[in-house]
Amino acid sequence: MASATADPYLDYLARFETKVGAVAVGGYGKFHGKLVRKLSAEEFAQRHDEFATLDTTYRGIIQRGDTINDAVVRMWRERRAELLIEGPEPGQPPPIPQH
Repeated sequence: MASATADPYLDYLARFETKVGAVAVGGYGKFHGKLVRKLSAEEFAQRHDEFATLDTTYRGIIQRGDTINDAVVRMWRERRAELLIEGPEPGQPPPIPQH
């Protein structure tokens, strides 16, 4: 996840503005067909830490070829949507560019 700034929350706010639109903190918008709430800095920090832990766990499971718990995948996807993170899931090929 490349960062445009040194502050992940500022990056999130920029993604939210670009991908969802101008919404006040606590307000809702649509991201890839999912309803997402714009997080405060405190909420973001908590969810970002959770996602970092889940992402490390998820990628480790995929890399080792272990059986993955559906709850881990579901939580990982939920946090990813909340944080407006895009890209292929671990173990999946990147999307083919459209010309």
